[in-house]
Amino acid sequence: MQLKTFIECAGWLAMVLILGAYALVTTGKLHARSALYQWMNIVGAVGFIINSGWYKAWPSAWLNVIWLGIGIYGVRRSRRAA
Repeated sequence: MQLKTFIECAGWLAMVLILGAYALVTTGKLHARSALYQWMNIVGAVGFIINSGWYKAWPSAWLNVIWLGIGIYGVRRSRRAA
């Protein structure tokens, strides 16, 4: 796979994961504190960081760095509660 193709796939996968996570929470099919929701957001954020960083869309890249941090915090918090 060429690098540009990987970058594009990372962006599209990120979009599917983050929108899918939001849709599942909004429809009540997934709880916002669930590990699946957090991991969908974490992997999605990584994909957007890769894609927006490649295209030098720095506001979007930094938004997703913060999004990633929030997701990691959510996973760590849920592990401590378990």
